[in-house]
Amino acid sequence: MIASQQILVLWDIDRTLLYVGDIDRQVYRETFAEIVGRTAEHLPARGTGVTMPLAIRSLLLENGVPEADVPSLLPRMVELLPQRLATHADDLREQGVLLPGAVAALKAVHAQPGYVSTVVTGNLKPNALLKLEAFHLDEFLDTEIGGYSSDNDHRPALVAVAQERAEAKHGTAAFTRSNTVIIGDSLEDVRTGLEGGAPVIAVASGKTTADELASAGADLVLDNLEDVPRLLNAIATVTHDRA
Repeated sequence: MIASQQILVLWDIDRTLLYVGDIDRQVYRETFAEIVGRTAEHLPARGTGVTMPLAIRSLLLENGVPEADVPSLLPRMVELLPQRLATHADDLREQGVLLPGAVAALKAVHAQPGYVSTVVTGNLKPNALLKLEAFHLDEFLDTEIGGYSSDNDHRPALVAVAQERAEAKHGTAAFTRSNTVIIGDSLEDVRTGLEGGAPVIAVASGKTTADELASAGADLVLDNLEDVPRLLNAIATVTHDRA
């Protein structure tokens, strides 16, 4: 394998590959109640792609927690959140759904010579793994080298995290904007690419429309992941254009 053949593919998880319904919101409710000692009246918005630590910060402030208390409460919630999600492992399998084409798309990208497939996600790493493992998607992803909100709550910074890890494990040359691509459904995925340094193939499988994703700066927009040849062509196109 030569360096020019290597492409780092960074997948978003929620609403790109799978959807877990209200389970995340239930976990936020449980975690808030345990740490703060009362019920949360306002929960994080759905489908925004914001990182979990930032969502927790908003959850605290929007439910009347004094800003001075946030620095002590937030790390406790970050620690507890994966533990609470783990108690819902059966719910993830029973209530969660794979999005159309997700498995075939992951298999196809995983099978491409020189492609390194992992995740860049607003999930904490333990939460990401629980979701992926519930649907056996981790079989097609190198989750050791991904970028998670456990690493940094600023999502664009996770591109460099994943690139550095991928280069250390797989690379014969640096992973840069020219050989990295993000696949995701939200405006945060687009911003992550624009600010983090990677082209974005947006998938209109979440709450954001194809027009909104294109207007935000996505390099290419797909309606879903069902057309695998089109996806593979899109990856080749956005990386070739920058080579």
